[in-house]
Amino acid sequence: MAEGVFLSILEREGQSSDFNIDSAGTLGVHIGELADRRMRFFAEKRGYTLTHRSRKFTRADFSKFDWIIVMDDRNYDDVKSMAMTGEEVSKIHRMVDFCQKLEATYVPDPYFGGDQGFENVIDLLEDACEGLFSEVRGKK
Repeated sequence: MAEGVFLSILEREGQSSDFNIDSAGTLGVHIGELADRRMRFFAEKRGYTLTHRSRKFTRADFSKFDWIIVMDDRNYDDVKSMAMTGEEVSKIHRMVDFCQKLEATYVPDPYFGGDQGFENVIDLLEDACEGLFSEVRGKK
C-alpha cells in the first residue's frame, strides 16, 4: 500500500521517473499475491490502484535501494539483522518517523481492526509518505 501512496505523490509532483519504488515483506508468506482484497477495496476508494505482487525482502535490496522503509519494529529488526554494514543499517527507516500530522509508533496490521483498521493505515501512510517525500526531495 505504501508504494501506491508514494507513487501517487511522485506522479502529482511530476517525479515518478526519478525514483525506483518497490515493496517487499520480511516473512515471504504471501509471495506472488496481490494485496489483501479489503486493502485493495479501501485503497481504490481513495484513488489508489494496488497491482504490486508480494515478494520477500532480500540482502540484494540493500544495494538496489537508498531508502528502506519498514512498518514496525519487528520489520526493522528483521531487516537490520540482514544488514552487513553501518551504511546498510543507515538506509533503514520506520515509516511513522515521517508522519507530519498523525502520531504513531508503528503502522498497525489492518487485518484485525475491521474497516476502520484499513482506513487508519491509509491515513498513516498518506501522512508519512508526504513527509518521506519531503525528506527524500531535500536530500536529492
